[in-house]
Amino acid sequence: MITIKTKEEIEILREGGKYLAEILQKVVAAVKPGVSTLELDGLAEGLILDCGGKPAFKGYRIKEVHTPFPGTICTSINDEVVHGIPQKNRVLKEGDIIGIDIGMAWPADKYQVSSIKYQGRGLFTDMAVTIGIGKISAEAERLIRITQEALDMGIQAVKPGAHTGDIGTAVESHLKKNKLGIIRDLAGHGVGHELHEEPLIPNFGKKGAGTELREGMVIAIEPMATLGDWRIKLDRDEWTIHTADQSSAAHFEHTVAVMKDGAEVLTR
Repeated sequence: MITIKTKEEIEILREGGKYLAEILQKVVAAVKPGVSTLELDGLAEGLILDCGGKPAFKGYRIKEVHTPFPGTICTSINDEVVHGIPQKNRVLKEGDIIGIDIGMAWPADKYQVSSIKYQGRGLFTDMAVTIGIGKISAEAERLIRITQEALDMGIQAVKPGAHTGDIGTAVESHLKKNKLGIIRDLAGHGVGHELHEEPLIPNFGKKGAGTELREGMVIAIEPMATLGDWRIKLDRDEWTIHTADQSSAAHFEHTVAVMKDGAEVLTR
C-alpha cells in the first residue's frame, strides 16, 4: 500500500534521516584496509542505538528468504551488488570497493521530536553509498562516480505529478550512456511506516509510466550498476546478491520526500 506521510511524520523522517546520514559518514570514515565488515557493523549498530534508533535490517526477513538478516548494515564487496552479510573473516583490502547500505527506525520508543510528541515504533529511513578501499582502478572509480550521478538525476526527476517511470528513465539514460550494466531485478521502493512499501522504483522505465508521485510520498531511490552484465545470482547464504558475470557493482541510495516544490533528500 502507498502511504502519504503527514507533515509531522516527514519531520520525524527528516530528523531520523539526518542522524542516519551522520552515522553512515562515521562508518565510512572507519573503512580502511585490514578492517573487517563485522567491525563496521558493530560500529553502525552502536551509533544507531546511541541516537535512540533501532537497526532496520537486523532480523529482517523476506518471503523468499527463511533466515533473518543477521547484521545492522549490508556490506557488499566488489561483485556483490547488495545484501552482503557482515562477517569477521571478510577483511577489506586495497583495491576493493564496498557498498554500505544502512537503515534505521527512529525514534525507537516514545520520544520528544522537536515540538512533536511521538509514540510508536519509529519511522524508517534507508540509504547507501559505495566507496573504494585505498587506490582502486580507474574503471572502479568511474563505476562509483557514474552510479552516484545517476542517483542525483533520479532525485531531480521527483515532483508531484511525475511518475516512477520518470525516475527510472533518468537513472537508465545516464547509466546506459556511460555503458554500465543496469540491474533490472532489484528496485527502489516506498519507505517510512515500513522499511519496504509500495511503489517499486525501478532503475529503468518510460517517461509518464508507472505510479504517479504525490506530495507526501516518501521513496528510496537506489541505482545499482555494474561494469558488465545486468544479470544477478543469489549466494548460498540466501542474502548476498552477486553479478552473474562477477563484474564489479556499485549501489547508491537516498530516502526522498515528494514535496510541493520537488524532492527533499531526507538522508543528507
